[in-house]
Parts: sequence; C-alpha cells; structure tokens
Amino acid sequence: MMKYILLMFFMTPCLFMSMSWYMYQIMMLLVMILMMMSFNSSFFCNLSYFLGIDSLSYGLIILTFFIGFLMINSSNKIQLSSSNNFFLVVNLMLIFCLFMIFSVLNIFMMYLFFEFSLIPLMILILGWGYQPERLISGLYLFFYTLFASLPLLLIIMNFYLIFSTLFFDLIYYLNLNFLLYFCMIFAFLVKLPMFMLHFWLPKAHVQAPVSGSMILAGLLLKIGGYGIIRFSFMNEFSFFFFGYTWFSACVVGSVLVSLICLFQGDVKCLIAYSSVSHMGMCLMGLLTMTKCGMIGSFLMMIGHGLCSSALFCLANMMYERLSSRSFFINKGLISFMPNLCLMMFILCSFNMSCPPSINFISEVFIMISCISYWSHSIYYLLFISFLSACFSFYLFSFSYHGQYFMVYSYMINSVREYLLLALHIIPIFMLVFLIDLIFY
Repeated sequence: MMKYILLMFFMTPCLFMSMSWYMYQIMMLLVMILMMMSFNSSFFCNLSYFLGIDSLSYGLIILTFFIGFLMINSSNKIQLSSSNNFFLVVNLMLIFCLFMIFSVLNIFMMYLFFEFSLIPLMILILGWGYQPERLISGLYLFFYTLFASLPLLLIIMNFYLIFSTLFFDLIYYLNLNFLLYFCMIFAFLVKLPMFMLHFWLPKAHVQAPVSGSMILAGLLLKIGGYGIIRFSFMNEFSFFFFGYTWFSACVVGSVLVSLICLFQGDVKCLIAYSSVSHMGMCLMGLLTMTKCGMIGSFLMMIGHGLCSSALFCLANMMYERLSSRSFFINKGLISFMPNLCLMMFILCSFNMSCPPSINFISEVFIMISCISYWSHSIYYLLFISFLSACFSFYLFSFSYHGQYFMVYSYMINSVREYLLLALHIIPIFMLVFLIDLIFY
C-alpha cells in the first residue's frame, strides 16, 4: 500500500510542469489500474504498516481515483487560468485524504484524515466557487462537520482506554449506552447526510465548482456510510438496539426531501436534494444490519457516486453556455444541445434506479432488507421510489423540453464532454455484469 502513497507524493513536482494537466489525469488512471490489479482477497489484503484494504474499501478507493481523474477532465476553464497548478495540488491533497480514510486500519488515523479532508474541500469552494455566498456555504460545511465529529474523538479516546488498541478488527464493544452510541454515529450521520442534518449540503453544492460538486457527491458523502459500516462491526448490539431511531427519521426524511425536490428552481439544488434522498435509503439499508442491506447500500454508494457526479457535470455544461442554473431559463435545451439529450435521459433514468443500472440492483436489495426489518416500510419505499421517478422526470422534462428563450441558437459539444459523460455512464451499466463478485 505504501507504493500508492509514494506514487501520489512524488506526483507533486509533476503538477508544476508544462503538461501537468494531462500528466495528473494519466497518473490517476495509472494508480487506479495498479489498484485494480493488486486486489486478491475478500478479507484484508495488501497489509503494510497501518494500511490494508478489503472488499468494502477496495470499491471506494477505485471510485476515488476514477472521480479524481474525471474532476480534472471536467474543469477545462480552470486549465486556462493562472492558478491551474495550485488547483491540481488541492485536488491531489483531497484524493490522498480520501485514499487514507478508506485504507487505514487505525480508527484515530481515519478520524485524522476525516477531519483533514475539510481543508482542501474548503479551499476548492472558496477559491473556485461561483458567487460571494460561497463564504457562508463554506462555513456551514466547516462547522457542521467540526461540531459533529468532536464527540467521535471522545469515543475514540474511550476505546483506547478500554482496549489499549485502535485497530478496527481488535475492538468489540458490548455497551448499550445510547449516549455513547449517539456520539459514535453522529459524525457519520452529518457527513452522509441524514435528513435534518443535511442543511449544509445544498449550500455547499450550489456554491462549489464542478470539481467540488463531483467529489462531494461522488465520494465525501460515502465517508459517512463507510464509517457506519466499520463501527457497526465493532458495536453490533447498540446498532441492533437503537437503529430504529435513525431508520424512522430516514423513512420520513426521504419522502419529505423527495417532495422538496419537486419545487426547486435551481438545477444543482435539485440534484443535491436528490442525493439526500438516495443517501437516506442507503442509511436505511445499513441500519437493518443484514448482509442484503449492507451489499445494497454499498452498491448504492458506488452507483450514486457515478450518477450524481455525471448530473453535476451536465448542470455545469448548461451553466457554462447559458450562465444560469435556473429551470426557468434553461428550457428547451433539446433545441440548443440536442446531442446531450440522450445522455441526460439515460442519467435521469439511472437516477430513478431504472434497469440495467447498478442503482436498480442496489435499490432492490435495500427494499428487501427494509421490508424484512419492518414490513410496513414497503408503503414508504414505494412512495420514495415513485417520488424519485417524479423528480428525475421533472429534471429532464423541465430543462430539455419547452420553448427555448432565443429565436435561434445551436451549440455543439466538445469531444471531451462526451468522453466525460460516457466514462460516468459505462461503469454504472457494466457493474451489473460484475455483481456476482460481490457475493463471492
């Protein structure tokens, strides 16, 4: 595992070369391919120093490097600016933090990089955001995460005093104290985010540049799910005993957030709120504490990371051409950008979990686990799925249909943009054929 860290460390001088923009993308793909070739076990493998990967962290690390490559591919306007080298350094710091979160075996090291990932993300939002409101949205993100993660530090100190170790697989906690359980899970609920703790997410998404939105939707929300899975193995009794509290909030919250999506006027706001709804379903699967629920939630994290990232790319393509993200101005885009209409339709279909996407498989698994956990949840789940289809259809029909506000105009997209969207769509579809590897 140290070879990946050293590779990323020695990439830093390359970021100040004349061809650094393309060098960074090639190196991200190279690290991703090396990682794909090195995995050889469903249990912890590639153990070195305090690092190791298993089947859970493996998928998220591959997604980290892949989204890291696509982030730079989508930010062509920054490439022409004078700050492009600094932008690459900030992105590399963020990718390194995420890699360390998903690969460390020590709880304190995970907490350290969990907190440190805020700094490059704040720099991305404040440095390359759009409106002056990015200052307040950055503060929302910073203080929400900081306030929620301080109790987690106390729990980690408590673990060390009791067990004299902080390795994930050496801790098994049997305490049924709700306060301890709340402190343990609260930081991850905010990061996920759960309904009622989600107010920072739309603000951060709307003000972030396209690369910030992609990494936020694609990976930083997944840290919450990853942390809950890791801690649920350490304290199973508390998760069994108190899980219904968050399950109830997620069931109601996913319905309410889906309704909120239907009267949004901003494209990025709608995609951000749809992330809250999908992550609510993901949390419901995790809280059932079943194998089916965990696999479904893991697959939803992968599928949503790719699908939501691609939708933010499309929203940015609209914004670059029309200088607006409003549904009331971005109407009739089938006349303006007809060649992206199919891409938008496919992504909206995948966002509502239509087959043959990995999102569909994940939603089926989550529904099975939730119905086995509480039989009456089927009514809520059907309503959530229906509203998910409604807001995805609303996103597509309101932006691409209707009367265009110009008399005549036509825009041809670049090959880079087609490549960017195709690289999001193909894995969502192709992962369906690798589903048997999850059960291996």
